[in-house]
Amino acid sequence: MLEKRYFIVSRKDISTMRFILESYDGLMFMRTIDAAAGVIEVGYHPSRRQDAEDLLQALAKEVGLTCIDPPENLDTL
Repeated sequence: MLEKRYFIVSRKDISTMRFILESYDGLMFMRTIDAAAGVIEVGYHPSRRQDAEDLLQALAKEVGLTCIDPPENLDTL
């Protein structure tokens, strides 16, 4: 089971986030929940929690991620 976190990021930084996360092949995935509001979902395997959290903390400083509660009525993958 993947651990999932939700963030708000500037709309202009959504593609930057995707590019950065894809460069860490297999560490975590990202999907855009609401592009207009900048809401994204990030998921990672529990065995990679420390690496994922370290990267997310660095990205919070770099691109200004704001952690939020899971959106209501969220479709599951």
